[in-house]
Amino acid sequence: MAAITASMVAELRGKTDAPMMECKKALTEADGDMAKAEELLRVKLGTKAGKAASRITAEGVVASYIDGAKGALVEVNSETDFVSKNDSFMALAKAAAELVAKHNPADVAALGALPYSQDSFGPTLEDVRKGLIGKIGENMSFRRFKYFGGSSKLASYLHGSRIGVVVEFEGDEVAAKDVAMHIAAMKPVALASADVPADLIEKERSVAAAKAAEDAAKATAEGKPVQSDEIVAKRIEGGVQKYLKEVSLFNQVFVKAADGKQTVEQMLKAANTTVKGFTLYVVGEGIEKKVDDFAAEVAAQVAAAKAAA
Repeated sequence: MAAITASMVAELRGKTDAPMMECKKALTEADGDMAKAEELLRVKLGTKAGKAASRITAEGVVASYIDGAKGALVEVNSETDFVSKNDSFMALAKAAAELVAKHNPADVAALGALPYSQDSFGPTLEDVRKGLIGKIGENMSFRRFKYFGGSSKLASYLHGSRIGVVVEFEGDEVAAKDVAMHIAAMKPVALASADVPADLIEKERSVAAAKAAEDAAKATAEGKPVQSDEIVAKRIEGGVQKYLKEVSLFNQVFVKAADGKQTVEQMLKAANTTVKGFTLYVVGEGIEKKVDDFAAEVAAQVAAAKAAA
């Protein structure tokens, strides 16, 4: 059985908004597996436990660059939020986006090898990165990028420096930029329901099934009627269909809809505009930031001091 520390409980609580004791129970049941504990909480507490599951813990910026039909979206990470606001760091990120758009490098290593000079460092982007690490005293890295160079028009939206979107479209540029802003706010995972990845659908179906099973067990324990298998199956499928509408761009209610009902698909049709694809970057998405257990660190230092004495 894995030891469940206070820092683990705090980390899970920060991700899920679930009560502290529920987090501890979930971690204990999951034997310390954070991902499994998150899913257990979703089953037990429903959607409430997933509201903060996408909170970002790593720092950095997202930068974009568009020049006609060519463009790029990049994410550059730093250790702290303080450095992510540093002028030299931000200049590095903007330069990386421009270099991607102009040269379409194969990977991060190829991006780093491109010619670039800044703050007396160079002659490559990687040399500048290493130079700034020495100057600022904090690690930084090029995490990911996306090159755009097809026949579609491009529109971008940056929410501060932490969320970036590029939309590939045909039609009205204002409508496309509105969609980019909508994507930054609502974070869809696909254009349409049919495009949602199968693994996400199955995970949602699994969570809905587990929740239904728990409800049935609770009803049995309380002596209440248990729903038939047919009704349960319809509930599960209904939950999956609701999920698909919530995470597919075209089915989402447009954030600027005057009537509060118009979908993105309806708005685009009215604007005679077609969105062919989009890319959304959120700083630190999917990265686990180290959570220091200060109590353990202090205890270790005290023990070391006693041993030395």
